Amino acid sequence: MQRLLIALGVLLVVAGLTWPWLSRLPWGRLPGDFAIEREGFSFHFPLATSLIVSIVLSVLFWWWWRK
Repeated sequence: MQRLLIALGVLLVVAGLTWPWLSRLPWGRLPGDFAIEREGFSFHFPLATSLIVSIVLSVLFWWWWRK
């Protein structure tokens, strides 16, 4: 549990320091991400982004716990 909390803390610090560059990535605007905008209504569902993040996190956690 301690290693997981330390890793998450380091990840958050790195993400915070690299935020200006990370915000330029097309996350949330990939093909497969749904955005419906009507008058007085907007709906955003980042399906493709969610799938990619899930796959990457699954591989990282599998690799982390395998050691």
